[in-house]
Amino acid sequence: MTTTFDKREEAFEQQFAHDEELRFKAMARRNKMLGLWAAEMLGKSGADAEAYAKEVVLADFEESGDTDVLGKVVKDLAGKVSEADIRAKMAALLVQAVETTKKIG
Repeated sequence: MTTTFDKREEAFEQQFAHDEELRFKAMARRNKMLGLWAAEMLGKSGADAEAYAKEVVLADFEESGDTDVLGKVVKDLAGKVSEADIRAKMAALLVQAVETTKKIG
């Protein structure tokens, strides 16, 4: 027999799982958009740009947080774009990614 407390707890757990899934999708989307932006800065297009964007997405699995993604892009764009500009781009793209993820899931 489930109680109101049990139902409430289950609802909170489901909401947490849903929020975590959306966060993961938004971060992956942000990283792909960052990779495509960086690829453009590197003069890549088409399949090369997509492949580079995938490298950026995969870099996110090396460490927790944004350190790994930021490090890769900063290293790859050395002399072309400042770290501060890359951080600003990451922040702007995260806003876009969150909005897109909310719309399409």
